[in-house]
Amino acid sequence: MQYVGYALIWLTGGTLRYQVEGLQHWKGLKTSHTPMIMAFWHGRIIPATWYFRKNQIVVMTSLNFDGEYIARFIAMHGYETARGSSSHGGLRALAEMERAIKKGKDTGFTVDGPRGPRYQVKPGPVLLAKRTGAPILCFHIASKLYWQLGSWDHFQIPVPGSRAILLIAPPIYVPKDSNEAQQREKQLEMQQILDDLRNRGDSCWT
Repeated sequence: MQYVGYALIWLTGGTLRYQVEGLQHWKGLKTSHTPMIMAFWHGRIIPATWYFRKNQIVVMTSLNFDGEYIARFIAMHGYETARGSSSHGGLRALAEMERAIKKGKDTGFTVDGPRGPRYQVKPGPVLLAKRTGAPILCFHIASKLYWQLGSWDHFQIPVPGSRAILLIAPPIYVPKDSNEAQQREKQLEMQQILDDLRNRGDSCWT
């Protein structure tokens, strides 16, 4: 089954015609060799996996069957995985991602996964940013033409050859001495940024 997932990403994400805004934020961190915490919505896994492939990004995936399936096919595109989620094994996965950042690797979260609620940011990226000092980089990819599944995340499969827009926001930094209230503010900041990126990106094609 992992070969089906690999082929689906190659046939769809690999044929998209991308328009990119904010790429300088990603490139700036890469140029300075600053490990980052990438954050996006679960329903846009296909184009995100393709665009940022072969960067050895360590992505949190759940311990259930879906997570195992995702882990296998994204590994074929050059990703590594930390197994866990907000509901099970999350602290262990965060510790694994913390070790990855200390080794200079980027990490990634589908911030409303693995089961939702849809478009609701969870605290994992903020906790990891506090522990490591790594910046959070929020992004969104909106395809003009796509098939949308009836799943909780409104999972999208882009139509091959479609146009797509990638929007990347400036990085968010979480102080290592931040308290719970300040961390909650950073989580709300992430929520506002990702909501704005989604609204701007999706409205490009309406």
